[in-house]
Amino acid sequence: MSTTSDIPQHAHQDPSGAAAQADAKVREIYPGASYAAPVSARTRLRLLGSEAGMATAEYAIATLAAVGFAGILVFILRSDEVRGFLLNLIRTALALP
Repeated sequence: MSTTSDIPQHAHQDPSGAAAQADAKVREIYPGASYAAPVSARTRLRLLGSEAGMATAEYAIATLAAVGFAGILVFILRSDEVRGFLLNLIRTALALP
């Protein structure tokens, strides 16, 4: 939680007090983080640049898994045992009065 001792002295110099009232309900996880220097675009690119293609790789792996699963289903459904079972099921369903 943020206390008044965590806030730098230049934050107390607001003559209207409006900013202090607006910030009174804010609780910082890391006290003083709102007063830290912003991260530059170059630093952000360096930190996040290593994961630039991760979404594409994840989609490729999921697509390969789906294709493999579909191949296994096609192989199973083309077998004589499964084909006979499905045809028997359909004949039984159509033969009901």
